[in-house]
Amino acid sequence: MGEALNKFVEEARHLSETFDSHTVFSIGGWDISQYTLYMFFILALVLMVVLIGGRKLQLVPKNKFLNTVEYGYDFVNTSIGQDVIGEGFKKHIPFLCTLFFFILIANVVGLIPGAKATTGTISITWALAAISFVYFNFYGLKTLGVFGYIKSLVPSGVPGPMVPIIWFLEFFSMVIRVLTLAVRLYGNMLAGHMVLAVFSLATTVFLQQAVFSMDFVAALPAVAWFVLLVLMYAMECLVAFLQAYVFTILSASYIGMAVHPH
Repeated sequence: MGEALNKFVEEARHLSETFDSHTVFSIGGWDISQYTLYMFFILALVLMVVLIGGRKLQLVPKNKFLNTVEYGYDFVNTSIGQDVIGEGFKKHIPFLCTLFFFILIANVVGLIPGAKATTGTISITWALAAISFVYFNFYGLKTLGVFGYIKSLVPSGVPGPMVPIIWFLEFFSMVIRVLTLAVRLYGNMLAGHMVLAVFSLATTVFLQQAVFSMDFVAALPAVAWFVLLVLMYAMECLVAFLQAYVFTILSASYIGMAVHPH
């Protein structure tokens, strides 16, 4: 068992390197990493889901796939758009559904053994957060106008001398949303996949030791690691949905705050 433990520790030291971004090929001066390839693959999956679901709409869906897509759309429409944004939410549903389905599919694909989790790299989550940031600010400016949007950062009823201080704090809070959106999604997905990788490595190392050395004592930790791996995998399936939901509902709340003054 000691040999298996030493081997596990040695291989675990280099585990983080498997999550690094590597250039697969280059087009001109643009380096394409494995994460970028998976991002385009997921984009194609989202388009396929939307196009197939849109072309085969039924009053009462009998197909399980169409039922799932319709449920997802209705969930975003009602539980996120209507409940969070309120008046005028309909125009934002396409954007919110795109965010939700893209992140959800990306998270689910990342759980396939051997696949890369695009939402587990900061560059992808930064891009998603930046898109959300530009979107809600654009609609805030479009709805309230430049002066009205700037003024709306300060809640009504704030005493005059406190207005500059509150405005600065609210402006800083608004700007930092792009960071919190990106880091929250990235941190949760990366941490989960690293834990899965550790449990998977431990299971493999101890199982190999038990089989090749006929060391049945080493098989006991292998079983324990495998049970933890299965439990963690089930939890990550839930996290895949929760993180898509959290990112989308936060984006919806920012849209609501931007278009509806305090």
